[in-house]
Amino acid sequence: MGILSSATTTNLKLFLVIVAIFIAGGTIYFTQVLVQELQARERESVELYAKSLKYVASPESDNVDFTFIFENLIKRIDFPLILTDDKDRVIFRSGIGVRNLEIDSTLSSEEIDQFLSDTITKLGKEHKPIPINYPSSIFSGKIYYGDSDIILRLQYYPYMQISLAVIFVLIAYLSFSHVKKTEESNIWVGMAKETAHQLGTPISSLMGWAEMLKINYEKPDTVLDTAHEMNSDLIRLNKIALRFSKIGSRPELKEENLFTVINRVIKYFNKRLPHTGKNVELTLHGNSESRAMVNIELFEWVIENLIKNALDAIGDKKGIIDINISEAKNEINIEVVDNGKGIDPKKRKEVFKPGYSTKRRGWGLGLSLSRRIVENYHSGKIFVKHTVINEGTTFRIALKKFQKV
Repeated sequence: MGILSSATTTNLKLFLVIVAIFIAGGTIYFTQVLVQELQARERESVELYAKSLKYVASPESDNVDFTFIFENLIKRIDFPLILTDDKDRVIFRSGIGVRNLEIDSTLSSEEIDQFLSDTITKLGKEHKPIPINYPSSIFSGKIYYGDSDIILRLQYYPYMQISLAVIFVLIAYLSFSHVKKTEESNIWVGMAKETAHQLGTPISSLMGWAEMLKINYEKPDTVLDTAHEMNSDLIRLNKIALRFSKIGSRPELKEENLFTVINRVIKYFNKRLPHTGKNVELTLHGNSESRAMVNIELFEWVIENLIKNALDAIGDKKGIIDINISEAKNEINIEVVDNGKGIDPKKRKEVFKPGYSTKRRGWGLGLSLSRRIVENYHSGKIFVKHTVINEGTTFRIALKKFQKV
């Protein structure tokens, strides 16, 4: 799949920012609605308290037990409340007149009066005081009140929640950026290694053919054969350049015989294995009629990467690399089996990560590119089917079977 354009990336970021703002705004809005509902209930409690005081002061209240009012109303008030006369002078400093205020007991009477006066001014700014007018007109007063602790917490909670979310997102973003930069760095390093890996075989072959020309320049037949092989390696170098140019764009897929495609890769390696000094038997067997939609240049690259990784895993010992093609109901399976070092079972998935390598060369980007080619470009799967330390590894490629219409 192609890389997202800068415009698409910008639009995506803008969309995420808009969604984040919408969520934050919604959180604040619904919290404030809840706060307003709680404030309305608290005001109703204050109004009920004021009505109770009116009733207590009325003549009809004689010989009435007010225990219920004090036990179930006044004691249940859990927010700041101050009862004053019409000139904002506090009536009763404790109990009924002043509730839920922390007053320093070490303060003098004048200091307490000043504290209460400041508190009345503050509460008056928070909520409009509720007037108390007695029928006898002998006394009138006001009730000043503030918000309870739960309302105060609810008012600040969404901002605290959003702040923590912003901090979390910022940390996550910085961490993600660091991981992304590290991965990009690994990709560049891996790409350089993979380029050297890809170019290594044909360049080594060309150097060998050049030596052959020097030794056999007087033998026309040998010179012609050598020139033919050199031309094959030059064609391969051009193919490598084409492969790298296809990364990042959608390649064209065509119906191909997989046995023929893979056999062409094996023939190329079999001709050049003697020059590497490795004692390895490279074989192909299985269904010779299997067909799938592939891009030849890129699919050959996948097979070559798997063979090269197998050669690296085998090292200097006598090795076997066997490629088998089989068909299931709706897919074609290509398995590459070697008798090399094997892979630590815990790292079966890590071998496909960019930059992962346990060797001086190879597995830097080859398997990562192979997975991208198989999964993104060919809609298939590639994975480590089986591996045992010091016994070998089996990679499997699963492709959709070509269906004739």
